[in-house]
Amino acid sequence: MDQSISLKHINTLAVPAIIAGISEPILSITDTAIIGNVNIHPTEALAAVGIVGTFISMLIWVLGQSRSAISSIISQSVGANKLDDVKNLPAQAIFLITSLSIIIILVTYPLAASIFKLYNASGLILEYAQEYYKIRVFGFPFTLFTFAIFGAFRGLQNTYYPMIIAIIGSASNILLDFALVYGIPDYIPAMHIKGAAYASVIAQLIMAVLSGYYLYKKTDIPLKLTLPFNKEINKFLLMILNLFIRTLALNTALYFASSYATSYGKNYIAAYTIAINIWFLGAFLIDGFASAGNILSGKLFGAKRPDLLIRLSNKLIVLGILTGILLAGIGWLFYEPIGRVFTKQPEVLEAFYDVFWIVLAMQPLCALAFIFDGMFKGLGKMKYLRNVLLASTFLVFLPTLLLFDYYNYKLYAIFIAFTLWMAARGIPLIIKFRQLFLVTK
Repeated sequence: MDQSISLKHINTLAVPAIIAGISEPILSITDTAIIGNVNIHPTEALAAVGIVGTFISMLIWVLGQSRSAISSIISQSVGANKLDDVKNLPAQAIFLITSLSIIIILVTYPLAASIFKLYNASGLILEYAQEYYKIRVFGFPFTLFTFAIFGAFRGLQNTYYPMIIAIIGSASNILLDFALVYGIPDYIPAMHIKGAAYASVIAQLIMAVLSGYYLYKKTDIPLKLTLPFNKEINKFLLMILNLFIRTLALNTALYFASSYATSYGKNYIAAYTIAINIWFLGAFLIDGFASAGNILSGKLFGAKRPDLLIRLSNKLIVLGILTGILLAGIGWLFYEPIGRVFTKQPEVLEAFYDVFWIVLAMQPLCALAFIFDGMFKGLGKMKYLRNVLLASTFLVFLPTLLLFDYYNYKLYAIFIAFTLWMAARGIPLIIKFRQLFLVTK
């Protein structure tokens, strides 16, 4: 058990988790970079992808929390040597979550225009947003299916197969993006923004098929739905409910950020789209260590080893901060080239460069918040996570955004609010964690 918190073991889990975790932001970043360089209305197309990406991320993060709940229950069962008791839970969870995703498609598809008007989209941006969403939304069930299976693998202390799946899915998306957006002469017509949406859906389908295959071939966890429901299903649903409320608070912050950026004009929403996608990429890179914390904390909690939990948290703090500093350093080194990857529009680049330094500076702070967020998920303490995010969003993020927007700080207002938001998320988690386990060391 002591070996499970060695740096070698942490990295064995974290490195594949990093690669697997960045699959979703890579899908969005690929769309962003390729769409930002099309010949027809690139700024409007980029803005539309950003708005839709924000909304789809909200849907995925709300229902994709099944991954954390499944991982927590299975990892604690592994630590307590009671895995057989929960083997049928993942299939039941997948059935519930994917069924709900289909309902969401049926509700949101005809309301796409109304939804994106709430993000202040209008004119050509609104038209593009509807086109993109009405294709990409069909990848939603595939993503949730994949996330749930990733949760099962995490609970089993395995991040290798999710990494393989993510690599294949991301590579497929990149190749399909180039082929479908720009077209292949004499073979495939250029589809512009619709091509990016089709590429994402196909890549998500590929990942779902691979996920089911690897779970079937490499584990003893069945995909066949069986009844009655597992005795842990109530615990699972309560976790999901708390994470659902928590994620609504998270997406409230993202909604207001996207809405305000759109209201500032098309150059600002395009710049915000680039910055937030880079921020997401950094978040998912750091999240590899959060995933290791999630996986190991559940196992150690199930084994009743608070002493090792404290040692694990100390190591992850150092690793997370160093990773955050490294990411910030890379961003500073390639400050201007990074922007030009996404667009050549000078007005958009100017707005992006004005705030990119804030995105980079907050990376170490994000590391602390994400790592302890992951550890609390592993412990199954979703209620506390819910309360922290509610407080940080409504008592810190929104007041900060409104204050700096009042003084016309525009994108500065958004990213200053994000920075304080991350501090308000991370610091209470660190304090609470040490209160729970340090006294029992």
